Amino acid sequence: MSTTRITPTRMLVGYDGSPAASAAIEAGAQLFPRAHAWVAHMWTPPFASTSLRDRLWTGPSNIDEFVEAIEREGKREADRMAAIGVTLAGVAGWDAEPLVVRSYGGEGLRFAELSEKVDADVVLIGSRGLGGAQALLGSVSDMVVHYTDRPVLVVPHPLLIAEFAALANGPVLVGYDGSPGAQTALATATRLFPTRPLLLATVDDGQATGDTTGPPQEGDDTAVTRLQLRGGRGMHGRSVAAALVGCARSRAAGVLVVGTRGRSAVREILLGSVAMATLHHAYLPVLVVPSGSPAAGDSRATTTSSPASAAT
Repeated sequence: MSTTRITPTRMLVGYDGSPAASAAIEAGAQLFPRAHAWVAHMWTPPFASTSLRDRLWTGPSNIDEFVEAIEREGKREADRMAAIGVTLAGVAGWDAEPLVVRSYGGEGLRFAELSEKVDADVVLIGSRGLGGAQALLGSVSDMVVHYTDRPVLVVPHPLLIAEFAALANGPVLVGYDGSPGAQTALATATRLFPTRPLLLATVDDGQATGDTTGPPQEGDDTAVTRLQLRGGRGMHGRSVAAALVGCARSRAAGVLVVGTRGRSAVREILLGSVAMATLHHAYLPVLVVPSGSPAAGDSRATTTSSPASAAT
């Protein structure tokens, strides 16, 4: 008798001790129960708080000892912070381990490197809820989305009670325009959420680039509902994003999935792409799937045959 066993989703989690980071773990565990998580804490200069450095300072004649002390104390604090994240992940039902990284800036680039190193299926980042004009160009969540080739789940903070409740079993809304990026996003959503209903939402902006019917993959049993949202020709990315977000809210979706078209980071920002506009304006978790993202889940499922399988 054959059985199919799927290895738990591999999550790389950015954790800095903020309420947004803690809430992201809680939300991520609802979307991906029983995942394996690396809780990554970036250990950046000056490696210790200002008050701690003041306490350690004994004068310029002991500068070497001072540097050693702040690095020692800073590492201890970094380890403590990562351990808190691991504890939160464990309480949420994840198998988690700490990943403390010494960094000198460029967290987005470092997360991209880490996602490849641990072969993550999903990178999870919390957002402090800054949208529109308040969103800071170059924020960690923006940079992670731009530089990693793995799907990035950005969880805004705070979520409303109804939005949090939708995480556990709400449908997955996929923005779909027939482009290669949208096709990758659909394939990724299908594999990452195999038991959830999928809603394929196409915004009629007159610029669809392929087959917008979005047929599910052969052999896929996931329920797919296709939605045609109203729009106008030449709509700006923010307008398309607003239509998708409104649809996700009305359908009580647990997560909104959007793909990218492989443009450079600067061009994506200047053009106000649908992916980035959705990321900045959505008030529910957004999974951004890069156009070159690995087919998540392809190599995770293994089929085994065992005479005793029926009894286990």
